[in-house]
Amino acid sequence: MFMGEYKHNIDSKGRLIMPAKFRDDLGERFVVTRGLDQCLFVYPIDEWHILEEKIKKLPLTKKDARAFSRFFFSGALECEVDKQGRINLPTQLTSYATIEKACAVVGVSNRIEIWAEEVWTSYMEESASTFSDIAENMMELDL
Repeated sequence: MFMGEYKHNIDSKGRLIMPAKFRDDLGERFVVTRGLDQCLFVYPIDEWHILEEKIKKLPLTKKDARAFSRFFFSGALECEVDKQGRINLPTQLTSYATIEKACAVVGVSNRIEIWAEEVWTSYMEESASTFSDIAENMMELDL
């Protein structure tokens, strides 16, 4: 399980240090793709395959299902951590997430999220002000 928040910088070659606490659970190879809320999602291969199977079951006849599948899979990239503990993020992904230098690398249960630090900070400030309302709505989901 991934949890915690870490701050790192992406270098001019698109390399980002993956926090040491995440590396073992990620495994040798993992998938990075466009996420929701303008961040990147990082999945260990086994979690990626579970998600892939669920998305495959979406009805092809539904426009939103096709759009979601295209968005999610077209941005996906299989990666590995180099000997210095870095991952290489291509421009198409860093552009989507507006990542230029400072990043927040966040553990979210079965995935890691990579955010531009200023986008993460803004998101957290907004969410913190409505956290009680969000928590109340989660009760409907049996949380």
